[in-house]
Amino acid sequence: MKTKTVLTEPDVSQLLVLARERAHQHQWAVSICVVDDGGHPLGLLRLDDASPLSAYIATEKARTAAMGRRDSKVFEDMINGGRYAFLSAPHLQGMLEGGVVIRRDGQCIGAIGVSGVKAEQDAELARLSVQTWEEAITPDT
Repeated sequence: MKTKTVLTEPDVSQLLVLARERAHQHQWAVSICVVDDGGHPLGLLRLDDASPLSAYIATEKARTAAMGRRDSKVFEDMINGGRYAFLSAPHLQGMLEGGVVIRRDGQCIGAIGVSGVKAEQDAELARLSVQTWEEAITPDT
């Protein structure tokens, strides 16, 4: 039988705080969503002045990354590369850059999605938040 790590409530809170702090540093009005490995929302923040639509898009970016087990940009690149049939993939509606997979012990345990600024900035914020969180929870060796 396999065992796997899961995101806990403190993990989700820490990821959202890290992303919020970084967004405030850049004065980015974004929404941030953390989901589990099945794409189910665990936490959502819509910062002041972020559009209501950004909350939906952040959630879908995170869901797509978690369920697809890869960053959402991979799917956007596939479609932009001509694989238009991928647009009909079920349950993957956030095929835009900005969803980043969260991994522990080689397994996907969830994802974070960001929406509200340029796509590459959304992805940067998500990636840096995950990296900072990983550094904080990984014991020094």
